[in-house]
Amino acid sequence: MLEKLKTLEEIQEIAERLKKNNKTVAFTNGCFDILHMGHISYLQKARAICDILIVGLNSDASVKRIKGKNRPINSQQDRAFVLCGLESVDYVVLFEEDTPINLIKAVKPDILIKGADWKEKEVAGCDFVKSYGGACRFIEFVNNRSTTNIIKKIVDEYCKDI
Repeated sequence: MLEKLKTLEEIQEIAERLKKNNKTVAFTNGCFDILHMGHISYLQKARAICDILIVGLNSDASVKRIKGKNRPINSQQDRAFVLCGLESVDYVVLFEEDTPINLIKAVKPDILIKGADWKEKEVAGCDFVKSYGGACRFIEFVNNRSTTNIIKKIVDEYCKDI
């Protein structure tokens, strides 16, 4: 299952080869901690607009910097394993930085995909992708589905008597 997990160098070569074979390569990224319906819906919609979907996965250190000291709940190895098991995901690449800009520059996707809650000017790599004729696409999220909401529900419902 982890054959989908690639290094930066491997994914760069794969993306170049796929684009030479006229495949539409898309890229998205995220923490994907406690995978839920919103994640699955988002990834399925992303995969529907391309031939190949590459997912950049924030490392544990990156998630901790972005989400706080108690995150991630699941390790990068576990999160990568789960993403690799999804039919909609073709490749997964871990990245250490807070944004995937270096990964985006290596992959040079035809389409950069983010959730519709992002504004185009805030999306790391959008200007770069547009500079060579690529596109930035935004996908609507499923309302009230988030890892933060799941954690809150667990704490509220199961930890109140502890």
